[in-house]
Amino acid sequence: MRDLSDELFETLVEDTDRAPDLSDAQQAAEPRNFLRHVWALSFSKLGDGLVNPKLVLSWLLAHLGAGALWTGLLVPVREAGALLPQLVISGAVHGMARRKWAWAAGSAGQGLAAIGMVAVGLTLTGPLAGALVVGLLALLALSRSVCSVSYKDVLGKTVGKTRRGAATGAAASTASTGVILFALALILDLGDRLVLVIGALTLAAAAWLIAAVAMVLMREEAQPGEALSARQSIAQLSILKDRPQLARFIAARAALVGTALAPPYLVLLASGENAARQLGALLLASAVASFLSSFVWGRLSDRSARRVLILSGLAGAASLGLALAVDGAGLSGTSWAIPVVLFLLMVAYHGVRMARSTYLVDMARPDDRATYTAVSNTLVGLFLLLAGAVSAGLAAMSVPLALWAFLVMSLAGAWIAAGLDEVEHG
Repeated sequence: MRDLSDELFETLVEDTDRAPDLSDAQQAAEPRNFLRHVWALSFSKLGDGLVNPKLVLSWLLAHLGAGALWTGLLVPVREAGALLPQLVISGAVHGMARRKWAWAAGSAGQGLAAIGMVAVGLTLTGPLAGALVVGLLALLALSRSVCSVSYKDVLGKTVGKTRRGAATGAAASTASTGVILFALALILDLGDRLVLVIGALTLAAAAWLIAAVAMVLMREEAQPGEALSARQSIAQLSILKDRPQLARFIAARAALVGTALAPPYLVLLASGENAARQLGALLLASAVASFLSSFVWGRLSDRSARRVLILSGLAGAASLGLALAVDGAGLSGTSWAIPVVLFLLMVAYHGVRMARSTYLVDMARPDDRATYTAVSNTLVGLFLLLAGAVSAGLAAMSVPLALWAFLVMSLAGAWIAAGLDEVEHG
């Protein structure tokens, strides 16, 4: 008998045929599982948007007088903590018959870390507050890495090809609504800024805990696995020797990290903006871009994630070219120019996010998904740290020089992605 979940499933996906890559039991459960994915990811992505280390946490530590040292550690700890441990974590995930439990635990861990940040923000100041927030961010990032390793495998087991992008895209668009409201509150000065930030962290904590509940309710068949030792986990890197398409995918994804690293440098160009408006404008640009583009990118990724990677790289390069033109024309200090460029760049960034996730899940065999995810995230994490350090050095000399580097990286990512195979119907 058809119910509301079947109708919503058919509304959100383009291809509603039965998925041959799923078992009979998983095919029957797919409509409800699809909506559980949207539910879980919507709340998880809302948490991500509200606990933004580049903006929200940086502002909080500055307000608490934590000092430049701890503020400067926020982004490296967040990025490294979320990506680098995945190769070892994947070994433990390999041994889990139902990997939804790993994702649920990781989401709950992020929620608890956010609760800790709320407590610090309300009770402490100075370097001690900075040290504790950075420590809690490390816990959050480690928990996020558990989610990242396990999620693509759960998605591949419970949602068929040609509609996985729709699930992640719908969730991103839904989550962005909450971030848009938060950004507008900051821009319009609707209340004390510290109260708004603490409220956002509290909401993020609740969102991650709700997401954990949604994942626990997922109908996932048991698939016995064998846990790997630390040495065996590291040895997974050898998979690149005979998987040239995986190596090319990782190279393309690494080159496209410029779309993620560039936004803070764009804000530096907005010399006419004060710190409060920078925070609100960047959050608003990112959230609106996600709301308007993520579902569309997701649907397009279900048709060809390879093409979306190419288009996103070209769009990112075009956005950065526009930023350089705006700065050269002396318009970067206006109230509208940089927010417009940020919006366009974030549209490209969300395209990269949707496509890279969908492509990896569709490319990997069921037994390889956790390994592919861990290997790609670990290597991209290393490259991201290197690229972040180099771009910071370039920006110290000239912000436009760093933007030129990101533009070239985006073009290179599109070119590399053009050599990938189509995997959606393989």
